[in-house]
Amino acid sequence: QVQLVESGGGLVQPGGSLRLSCAASRSIVSFNTMGWYRQAPGKQRELVAAITSGWRINYADSVRGRFTMSRDNAKNTVYLQMNSLKPEDTAVYYCNAHGIIGDYWGQGTQVTVSS
Repeated sequence: QVQLVESGGGLVQPGGSLRLSCAASRSIVSFNTMGWYRQAPGKQRELVAAITSGWRINYADSVRGRFTMSRDNAKNTVYLQMNSLKPEDTAVYYCNAHGIIGDYWGQGTQVTVSS
């Protein structure tokens, strides 16, 4: 079993920044892809950003240019730097690890963008 623990969420004003972290209980190089997803009330969960073991990063169109995903293999941690936050970014953000050993989710961290 793999545990993913997200942190860094909170309340921020529009235009502000937050940095989310996702710490894994095992080496993240075990996974083909590490991703960040989000789910707003009444909406389906959607992909925000994903990074492959080959360091290729994909972003949703809605966050490209504002969010940056990165990984630190030594710390078994992935990050999501979120800048220029908008009210529509409000959601629960989930970390995902996907690979041949399985598909795992964190418990989520709430991000609220409001004045």
